[in-house]
Amino acid sequence: MRRLFAAAFAALAILFSGAAGAQTPPGVLLVGQIAEPKSLDPQAVTASNDFRIVVNLYDGLVRFKKGTLEVEPALATDWTISEDGTLYTFNLRDDVTFQDGTPFNADAVVFTFERMLKEDHPYHDTGPFPLAFFFSQVDTVTAKDEHTVEFKLKEPFAPFLSNLAYPTGLIVSPEAVKEYGQDFGRHPVGTGAFEFEEWEANQRVVVTRNDDFWEGAPPLEAIVFRPVTDANTRVAEMLSGGLDVMVEVPPDSLQTFRDDPSFKVYEEAGPHLWFLILNTKNGPFADKRVRQAVNYAIDKKALTENVLQGTADIAAGPIPPAFAWANDGSVEPYPYDPDKARELIKEAGAEGADLTFYVTEGGSGMLDPVAMATAIQADLAKVGLNAKIETYEWNTFLSNVNPGLEGKADMAEMAWMTNDPDTLPFLALRSDAMPSEGGFNSGYYSNPEVDKLLDEARRTTDQAERGRLYNEVQKIVHDDAPWAFVANWKQNAVARAEVQNFSLEPSFLLILKDVSKG
Repeated sequence: MRRLFAAAFAALAILFSGAAGAQTPPGVLLVGQIAEPKSLDPQAVTASNDFRIVVNLYDGLVRFKKGTLEVEPALATDWTISEDGTLYTFNLRDDVTFQDGTPFNADAVVFTFERMLKEDHPYHDTGPFPLAFFFSQVDTVTAKDEHTVEFKLKEPFAPFLSNLAYPTGLIVSPEAVKEYGQDFGRHPVGTGAFEFEEWEANQRVVVTRNDDFWEGAPPLEAIVFRPVTDANTRVAEMLSGGLDVMVEVPPDSLQTFRDDPSFKVYEEAGPHLWFLILNTKNGPFADKRVRQAVNYAIDKKALTENVLQGTADIAAGPIPPAFAWANDGSVEPYPYDPDKARELIKEAGAEGADLTFYVTEGGSGMLDPVAMATAIQADLAKVGLNAKIETYEWNTFLSNVNPGLEGKADMAEMAWMTNDPDTLPFLALRSDAMPSEGGFNSGYYSNPEVDKLLDEARRTTDQAERGRLYNEVQKIVHDDAPWAFVANWKQNAVARAEVQNFSLEPSFLLILKDVSKG
């Protein structure tokens, strides 16, 4: 792998030593992330925090067109779809190599997907692969020749192309996986604009320019992704010159950056939901009335306007309004009605119930999680529910929540950024998506009608019909209230004025191949 110029590393050493007035080195972009990544294996991660790095190391067969959620060619030049919607044939670029010098070809595509989907694959143990659900309808992946690959689906699957554009569909180097095995996530190799250089735990991930990138070498020499978990610390480092870009700017600080010509604030709407997972299996939230009461008890207007200072809108259900074709707006948010909440709690005999509330210090799309939790705790106290907050670092938080809340907690914060209206409900609300089955239904919600609607919506390729089905899901889930629906965020970032060609994407991915520093 190529190494940064010695002068650039020297500048980084000065910067990380905390020298007063240190500035980021030319040609190197320092990005303030919200947490330490869990892995750099694109099939092994679920958080946007990790996705922001991996999309710069790897490519997929397709990608989202800039500024949209529309799919366009990437490693595939084009594709055809059979009339019955079950056979996708991709023609691949013939001028691409992985960053380790091995060829990108149809066999590499087959390896990537079979490693994830086939339990008897010799490298399936390099997982786990928590978002393999994205490709659950894939029956076979076949290399027809060196530059043609065919996906045979079990049945029509409307989100297939969109899921291929998501990080779970990025193509990995088979030889690197074979070499590093379960450590591949620490030694990532793809075909992307940047290649992996180093990962110093809790300090930085460094990626350097891939001079052989198939679209042409990017302008930047390197990118340094720094985990700065405390939002106020990220702000301070940004203001002092220690960062070029920071993501997820605290609402309190946005105006400071807007008023300073040294910076530019970026905002972009996208499909996001911030919610509370409620344990529907045992405890007070096994009763729908108590779940509904929580939705009535939370003053979401105060949260979005005061805590989040207008950077989010009030949420109504599991389908974000960014998917306008799948959310017609007929389902309105639960109004703030503490009297109704108290009435429902009394009916359910849950007055004075004690609740364990899992909260994260920060994480992908989590907005201002501690302040949000404190406000929610106060709202619940007003209606007679006693929520005890337990706070965890992001990756520890996920390791507690994702396996399910049974026997541990009654409620937990969560946020998802998605690429299709199918993603969040399919992975986190289906009866077959329980944690024991590898899904993210950590609150154990089950409704056969929702399961049926989600399956039908996946199979139909008619968008109008899909939209109708998702609107039905929205109505049922809103009433069942397995979650407390709180906010839909408008993502943001801030960059120094000399950073050029930076943008945010509705996919919430951070694409940096065209960025430069003036």
